[in-house]
Amino acid sequence: MITPFKTDGSINYETAQKLASYLVENGSDTILLCGTTGESPTLTREEEYQLFQEVKMAIADRGGKVLAGTGSNSTQDAIVATQKAAKLGVDGTLQVVPYYNNPPQAGLYQHFKAIAEACADLPLMLYNIPSRTGCNLEPETVIELAKIDNIIGIKEASGSLDAASQIRASTPNNFAIYSGDDSLTLPLLAVGGNGVVSVASHLVGNALQDAIAACENGELQVATAIHLKLFPLFKALFYSTNPIPIKTALNLQGWDVGGVRLPLCEIPAEVETKLKAVLEELGLL
Repeated sequence: MITPFKTDGSINYETAQKLASYLVENGSDTILLCGTTGESPTLTREEEYQLFQEVKMAIADRGGKVLAGTGSNSTQDAIVATQKAAKLGVDGTLQVVPYYNNPPQAGLYQHFKAIAEACADLPLMLYNIPSRTGCNLEPETVIELAKIDNIIGIKEASGSLDAASQIRASTPNNFAIYSGDDSLTLPLLAVGGNGVVSVASHLVGNALQDAIAACENGELQVATAIHLKLFPLFKALFYSTNPIPIKTALNLQGWDVGGVRLPLCEIPAEVETKLKAVLEELGLL
């Protein structure tokens, strides 16, 4: 989920609650907070903790779950943040591959193992996004990490179906593999994936659920038709750096989610016009 801001740049917790409730009622099983789409690099830990509490409060009676982004390139910082999130009642955490310090695979294994052991009662999802972190979590490392009881899945955003296939072939069926890219959800499901950590779900959550259900029911033509219909939207939401386009789209729909924090910035008017045309074509405005 995006993180809504007020005009002064502070978090709009009221809108966050409303948006989270809307998402749960429109196709999202779990709300991921403070991930890439939530602008986690520019949120303080205190802002994150309050966001976890506010959203959990808003969606608990609707059956929605909260997955908290508490990862870091400091193992100790990730442990402290994850332990705090556990005390706040989140349902699981997302742990991004450490960025900038470029650890070897052995270091990555020890990093995630240490977090999992320090928070043994809380489910942990790995998050591999080398385009952002500069470091790839290799399938062999994921396969070893999957042997740890509370490491329950991965958000695989490397764009490699070979990696997803290798992970699926060598992990238990209950180890979840989620696409990190809306446009790759259908092919990932075809090689044994389970779902998507989605950006487009802000706009078309029910349709995404329909596509995944159709795939699970063996109705590949139905799933493909939905995928192809939504494909222009998947691409449009990356006309600029995520989450700039999705926040723009939500504001065009009438959601007061504000802008983005620097160093992100607003998209040029001509790009917004292109985005608006895609939204209109799909009946989203």
